[in-house]
Amino acid sequence: MSETINTAEQFPTFEKPTVQFNEKGWGPCELPDTFKDVPYQPFSKNDRLGKICDWTSTSNNDKKYQNKYASTFGTGNQYAYYHEEDETTFHLVDTARVQKPPHQRGRFRNMRNSRSGRGRNARGGLNTHGGMTTLNSKNVKQRDTRRGVGKRFGNRGPPPKMRESSVAVRADWASIEEMDFPRLMKLSLPNIKEGEDIATCGTLEYYDKTYDRINVKNEKSLQKIDRIVHTVTTTDDPVIRRLSKTVGNVFATDAILATIMCSTRSNYSWDIVIEKVGEKIFMDKRDHTEFDLLTVNETSVEPPTDDDSSCNSPRNLAIEATFINHNFSQQVLKTGDQEPKYKFDESNPFISEDEDIQVASVGYRYKKWELGSDIVLVARCEHDGVLQTPSGEQFLSIKALNEWDSKLANGVEWRQKLDTQRGAVLANELRNNACKLAKWTVQAVLAGSDQLKLGYVSRINPRDHSRHVILGTQQFKPHEFATQINLSMDNAWGILRCIIDLVMKQKDGKYLIMKDPNKPIIRLYDIPDNTFDSDDSDADEGDDGEGFQQVYNYANNSNKI
Repeated sequence: MSETINTAEQFPTFEKPTVQFNEKGWGPCELPDTFKDVPYQPFSKNDRLGKICDWTSTSNNDKKYQNKYASTFGTGNQYAYYHEEDETTFHLVDTARVQKPPHQRGRFRNMRNSRSGRGRNARGGLNTHGGMTTLNSKNVKQRDTRRGVGKRFGNRGPPPKMRESSVAVRADWASIEEMDFPRLMKLSLPNIKEGEDIATCGTLEYYDKTYDRINVKNEKSLQKIDRIVHTVTTTDDPVIRRLSKTVGNVFATDAILATIMCSTRSNYSWDIVIEKVGEKIFMDKRDHTEFDLLTVNETSVEPPTDDDSSCNSPRNLAIEATFINHNFSQQVLKTGDQEPKYKFDESNPFISEDEDIQVASVGYRYKKWELGSDIVLVARCEHDGVLQTPSGEQFLSIKALNEWDSKLANGVEWRQKLDTQRGAVLANELRNNACKLAKWTVQAVLAGSDQLKLGYVSRINPRDHSRHVILGTQQFKPHEFATQINLSMDNAWGILRCIIDLVMKQKDGKYLIMKDPNKPIIRLYDIPDNTFDSDDSDADEGDDGEGFQQVYNYANNSNKI
């Protein structure tokens, strides 16, 4: 019994492991510390092993087996990379053009070449020499020309031509106010009632309804009517001088009012002289100016920019359009001596009884409007003709749109579209001549015309600006047409009232309101009282004034058209 076996020293001890009881399922409840930082992605033995890393994501083009290498358990984010440092101060310095990978280069070029075909002869622009394709000299020259234009103007085309101001601003003129178009377009003066007739003058001829049946296939030549058209300014009107003693405190003509009311649609420069005498304001146009000339394609994306030697220059196109408008408005009337005429209460105020001259058919309405704050506007408005209807006479405002060269104007060719798609032709004119059509509409609304007659007159030959034909006519009610062209009379009255209030706050004197030739801004200047007087004007203008007068006589006041 002396030899005792110590079993505890010969065999290791057994420690019973801790068994976790998972009440919600099977497996351990807590992850051992050894595997805490090791990411685990579940997988199946059936999953196929694909590429280790694919940077392009375009190598797997097998559309039939797109999920060949997809895991049964879906895509996991256990191996996703997260950058924990702050990147808010990181800026990209390298602005070099990112080069496309080889598999994306030239894909559209190959498609274009396959469409156009390779191996054409020199006439087609490509030559082949032993399998090598080369450009001929003609195409190389064209390619170099295009590259030169792109480098010079930055692929944006030539810079816009700077327009000249309608009048040169002198050093002794003081700028009072600048009114930008966005502010003017927000103005509104609602609830202005229809004007009240104060006096009516002149004689009107009746409209010839046969002109409503003219179309492209049945066109009619535009005739030159030997008549005088008066465009007398406000202070030279004897009727306004008479009325200014008893009625109103703001005086103007419909053309001047339309220019101010539609100023936000204008691109070309214009100016109006305003005289403040006591509590009265007189708005005038300057003598021997282009104020009464009708603009052509003024609001077009590409307005005419030819020099004055070309018949398609802006100035020559304006003279042509004015000439067409005057002749058309008289040709569509019944002009015979035996034809009946509509006579207003007073005779034409611009001709004396002993003068034996042919005067254009014009009816003058002198009307007044209450604009609030004791402002009473008096203006001379015009009718061009009268239409006999079963319900009575309807007064007309007759205007003419003219086509000069549809290719140069980027417009619609009237002879192809006028009969079948007249709406497209009118929409194109509204886009290119928005300001002119808005002025005509405002003048018709101010005069109270029942209809606005529009004629479509085109050149017989685009290169000949002296011969024209009438291709059709169209009529609108002025208020409805104003709604169609998005012309708000409340905004038009608001612009006029803004300018009147601005001048009323100034001291007595002479002022000038001018549209900037290159910016959507109207400026008001305080000018000396002797500015634009006859002697001062002749001394300043010199030969330029005389030269312009010779051209202006072609289609302006007190001269035959």
